[in-house]
Amino acid sequence: MKINKNKKFILISVILLALIFITFLVSLNLGSFAISPKDVIKTLFGQGQRNYEIAIFKLRLPRIVIGILVGSALAIAGTILQGVTKNDLADSGILGINSGAALFVVIYIYFMNGNVYDGISNLTIFTMPIVALCGALFGAFLIYILAWKDGISSSRLLLIGIGINIAFTSILTIFQLKFTTQEFNRVMAWTAGSIWGSSWKYVIAVLPFILLFMILTIYKARYLDVLNLGDEISTGLGIKVERERRKLIIYAVILSGVATSVAGSISFLGLVSPHIARKLVGPKHKKLIPTAALIGTLMLLISDTISRNLLAPIEIPVGIVVSIIGVPYFIYLMLSN
Repeated sequence: MKINKNKKFILISVILLALIFITFLVSLNLGSFAISPKDVIKTLFGQGQRNYEIAIFKLRLPRIVIGILVGSALAIAGTILQGVTKNDLADSGILGINSGAALFVVIYIYFMNGNVYDGISNLTIFTMPIVALCGALFGAFLIYILAWKDGISSSRLLLIGIGINIAFTSILTIFQLKFTTQEFNRVMAWTAGSIWGSSWKYVIAVLPFILLFMILTIYKARYLDVLNLGDEISTGLGIKVERERRKLIIYAVILSGVATSVAGSISFLGLVSPHIARKLVGPKHKKLIPTAALIGTLMLLISDTISRNLLAPIEIPVGIVVSIIGVPYFIYLMLSN
């Protein structure tokens, strides 16, 4: 039976990787400047025209890499939060962690650059993930403190998280009134979820954080399995429950905060991906975490491709496309709980 489960996990992983690769090629092909699949492959191997190279290597490829990193990070963060809280509705976007990161980033950009529409300096790009982390940690700290009452109740955590999310979003909207009309429109699009970091500088800025904490989360997968058995059993098995819970929450906060720094506040991706993964490979986190990461990546790449091309040359914020998928699923989960 174990061999069959392992084979199923490998098969699902291969299928998801194949779908991601197909989406990757389609995303490179489509855009306001279309490039045929044959020319895409030639350009990737260094045999394309100069204008193709600029479109692919300077614009589309870094955006796709950011999409892969952000999709994986948000999906893993959602998997951690659902595992730690034992609540199927837990997600960094719903709990206010993403909006806390977004609030801090927008304020930081405003004070560092003055005019965000003219572009962002290198210093701001490479310090944005740190600022986003501070905002995400601040949001998580508020939620954790307010939800604590002789332990953490998952329903109380969720309700307080939703309240914090609304509060941060309201403050962010008020702060946006300081921007000019052009700046306001750009920031609104970004906070709705937009992969605006379309350069290799953004990739370099977030890659170390996301890679490190993805590896740490997979390493800690067994603790998530044990925590799901309940606090008493976990303690009986020698697990320091609160310490491990705090560590895992911090991992989730860092992953979602860093992802938010380059992609805005994308909700529901971290909610939906773990659920789909759980149906495909079961509840064991050693398989669940990488599967959720692949599903999150696939969903975000597909959503980004749609957002860039559906109303081209106008670009829809990718967070809106993800929400169109995520909101019906969220309602379904609310009704089934």
